[in-house]
Amino acid sequence: MAKVNDNYLKLPGSYLFSTIGKKVAAYAAENPDKKIIRLGIGDVTQPLTPTIIQALHSAVDEMADAETFRGYAPDLGYEFLRKAIADNDYVARGCDIAADEIFVSDGAKCDSGNIQEIFSTDNKIAVCDPVYPVYVDTNVMAGRTGEYDPATGNWSDVIYMPCTAENGFAPELPKTVPDIIYLCFPNNPTGATVTKDRLQEWVDYANKNGSVIIYDAAYEAYISEENVPHTIYECEGARTCAIELRSFSKNAGFTGVRLGFTVIPKDLKVDGVSLHSLWARRHGTKYNGAPYIIQRAGEAVYSEQGKKETAGLVAYYMKNASYILNGLKDAGYTVSGGVNAPYIWLKAPNGMTSWEFFDYLLTTANVVGTPGSGFGPSGETYFRLTAFGSYENTVEAVDRLKRL
Repeated sequence: MAKVNDNYLKLPGSYLFSTIGKKVAAYAAENPDKKIIRLGIGDVTQPLTPTIIQALHSAVDEMADAETFRGYAPDLGYEFLRKAIADNDYVARGCDIAADEIFVSDGAKCDSGNIQEIFSTDNKIAVCDPVYPVYVDTNVMAGRTGEYDPATGNWSDVIYMPCTAENGFAPELPKTVPDIIYLCFPNNPTGATVTKDRLQEWVDYANKNGSVIIYDAAYEAYISEENVPHTIYECEGARTCAIELRSFSKNAGFTGVRLGFTVIPKDLKVDGVSLHSLWARRHGTKYNGAPYIIQRAGEAVYSEQGKKETAGLVAYYMKNASYILNGLKDAGYTVSGGVNAPYIWLKAPNGMTSWEFFDYLLTTANVVGTPGSGFGPSGETYFRLTAFGSYENTVEAVDRLKRL
C-alpha cells in the first residue's frame, strides 16, 4: 500500500502567495468595479528588453535549422553562458570563480528548495526571521525541521535568527551553531543589507564551525551603496563554506522565461566530500537544463547593450521603490528598505496584525501587499510592498495609502 511523505502534512496552510492570490481573487470577484493594484508578489511588469528579445528570436531561428538545432543542454549549462556569468559577475569583481563551478538552472527559487537534497536530514538549519518561505518549507518537506508550534509560528528544530528594527533587520551570529545557514542579501522581505566586513564575519564563523552558508543573492543588481557586497565570494574564505544562488528574474525580467544559476566552488567540502560533485550528480539526474533559447537570452544580458538595458530596468523599479519609501515616510509610516532592494518594509499602523493590515488595504485602498507574518514570527505587525509595478500604478497606490 502506497504511503505519502507525511512531512508535507506538517506544513501549516498553503504557500503564502497562494493564500494571497485566493483572497485577492475572491475580493475581485465580489467587487468587479474596483481597480486593484498589486504590490504583493515580487513579479516584474516591464517587458524584456530589445537585446534580449533579439537574442531569443535569433536562437529560435537556429532551432529551425538542422545545422544549428540544439537538443539536450549540457548538465551544467552551455559554456557560452557560464563563461559570461563567471567573467562578468565574479572575475570582474576580483572573485575566483570558474565557469565550471556554475550550474545553470531555471531559477533561484527551485535551486533554493532543491539544494537541501545534498545534505543529511540530520543537519540543523538556521534562517533569518522573517525569511523567504521556500527555505523553511522545503526543509519541512525533507523532514529536517521538527514539529510546528502554532502558538509561536516556530519549528522545533530550526534555529531562528531574528531580524528586527533593533538590529537593522540583519541577523546576529547564532549562539547555537547550525550546520546550514541561509542568508539572503539584499534581503527578501525586509530589503536590508550587510556590509562586506559584516559578511566576512559570517564567512569566518562558518569556516570556524564547519557550517555551510547558502547565500541567496537574487537582488544584487539593486545594490547602490558602497561597501555592500554583490557576492559572498568577495569575502576571503568563502570558497570553502558558501554556495551562492542567483537569478535573472528581477534584474533582467526573466520571471516568465525562467533562468538562474547556482555557484558551488570545488573547494567546498563536507566530511571530505565535494558538494560540487554531489550537486552535479543531482543536477544531471533530475534536471535536463534550461532551454537553449533562454540561455542565449541570458548571454545577451551580459553584452554591452544588454547591461545598459538591464541597468535601465533596475533604475525603473528603484524609482518606484524611492517613491513608495518617501511617500510612506511623508504619510507617517515607519518604513525601511527600498535603497538597495526593490522591497519596502513597513510597520502596520494602529497596532494591526499584518493580516489585518492586508485586509484593510485590500478593502479600503484596493492595494495588495504581503503580510509580514507570512515570512516568519518576527514579521508580525510588518508588511512588504514591492516596487515591481508600473510607475503609474505605484504612484496611484501610494496616493491611496496617503489618503487613508
